[in-house]
Amino acid sequence: MTFENLLVTTENQIAQITINRPSKLNALNKATILELHQAFTSLEQNPDVRAIIITGSGEKAFVAGADISEFANFSVEEGAQLAAQGQELLFDFVEKLKTPVIAAINGFALGGGLELAMACHFRTASDNAKMGLPEVTLGVIPGYGGTQRLPQLVGKGRAMEMIMTASMIDAETAKEYGLVNHVYKQEFLVEETLSIAQKIVKNSPVALSKAIKSINAGFKHDVDGYDVEIRNFGKCFGTEDFKEGTTAFLEKRKADFKGN
Repeated sequence: MTFENLLVTTENQIAQITINRPSKLNALNKATILELHQAFTSLEQNPDVRAIIITGSGEKAFVAGADISEFANFSVEEGAQLAAQGQELLFDFVEKLKTPVIAAINGFALGGGLELAMACHFRTASDNAKMGLPEVTLGVIPGYGGTQRLPQLVGKGRAMEMIMTASMIDAETAKEYGLVNHVYKQEFLVEETLSIAQKIVKNSPVALSKAIKSINAGFKHDVDGYDVEIRNFGKCFGTEDFKEGTTAFLEKRKADFKGN
């Protein structure tokens, strides 16, 4: 698949999506959101892809926000539709993806950019990264899940302060808050994130997908996460990956998981 706004590569069972709009600091417009949906859909359906890294082109920005020119004149209904469609097509979609997704934040991750990073399963950042949700400076609020995911990751008080002040935090602060797991020098960000992904792809794809689903369930108010875990734990016992994993352990060899 070829894209106008993305670069997608796959090597050693790890895919890398690079948002490639450097002149716009990789800002998310409708076309890019649609392309990201298509790329993630295609990669999830590819059995040879067992982890996905998403980053931005250049050294300045992961994603500097949404393309404001696209919605500056929207009505109330159009604004609500914009948020609903974006969440369904990309942000909720990425969060629920069966394949592990890591955001490698290489610079500014603002507004929709930080919301995209937060929708990923976890995040790494370059030492020059800056993160924030500045929407209130435009007279609007985060609409792609930011008011929900940020408190889950950093706590209610810190999320309230970040959103209300529209302030940016640096990479080390983001790590202290639990917003990112690791901070690396800019030039080593993708390489170090790849090393984490390489550890992930050695494990059972079936078990990874069920772990993602079970962890996500714990953050849904209308779902019993423990019950979801119990059911997914049980389902693992009916998979070839479980047979291979336990047999390999007992035979003192490395498991060769097929993902079924």
